[in-house]
Amino acid sequence: MDMMTLWHLTGWEFAALAFAALLVGFSKTAVSGANTVSLAIFAAVLPARASTGVLLPILIAGDVLAVLTYRRHAHWPTLWRLFPAVAAGVVVGTFFLMWADDEAVGTSIGAILLLMAAVTVWRRRAADRAAQAAVDAEGDPGGRSGRSGRSGRSGPEEITSRAGRIKARSYGVLGGFTTMVANAGGPVMSLYLLSAGFRKLGFLGTSAFFFLIVNTSKVPFSVGLGLIDAESLLLDAALVLFVVPGALLGKWAVSRINQQLFERLVIAATVVGGVQLLVR
Repeated sequence: MDMMTLWHLTGWEFAALAFAALLVGFSKTAVSGANTVSLAIFAAVLPARASTGVLLPILIAGDVLAVLTYRRHAHWPTLWRLFPAVAAGVVVGTFFLMWADDEAVGTSIGAILLLMAAVTVWRRRAADRAAQAAVDAEGDPGGRSGRSGRSGRSGPEEITSRAGRIKARSYGVLGGFTTMVANAGGPVMSLYLLSAGFRKLGFLGTSAFFFLIVNTSKVPFSVGLGLIDAESLLLDAALVLFVVPGALLGKWAVSRINQQLFERLVIAATVVGGVQLLVR
């Protein structure tokens, strides 16, 4: 694989990768989607294609820590609904990587993330306006029942409707594609889980299991494409130690972030990651 080894990195380059690994741990236990910043750092220090192979084991380490932290909050009906579509997306992404260069990969993923972030913001504002209109019409003194009425739930209210199935398949294919070609599936699935009505802990528990399973399944594809080898694993062994303090920091921070701020941070991280992929 065409990449710098651990011994060829400067001190500043290794420090940047270590910070990116710490941010992976934080994103897995606090603000999912923030690891797109890590993706950009890895791609800036290492060759872009090779960076995806180095980053994947670090992401898996973060997934393991997230599962250990939020395993009781996963919503398995949503996961089973997503996996077939995600598998199709991973296969499409593998074929895409066979011919696409770094510029094509970055431009495609960045455009998808920005489009989906815009759609999510539009949908949530429309839902808020509809909820407020219903409150005004009915004279409900309890406020926005469309948002506050779910405060005790950790999972979505409804995923079995025809529209819900179509949305799950669409996001699943895009999530599988983006996670295979650039390890950038986090923002896509974050937007899906937000749009499906997940609360904070349900969001984190469901995404933890989702990415542990999906990222692990990507390993044979990445090895076959030459993105993971002995040199990349040696660099991973040095960097994975920084994932743990990041995960602990995220676990401490998440209890101090309210639901509205949590949602805004997820969407903001998605936009930042999409812009970085477009301009890098």
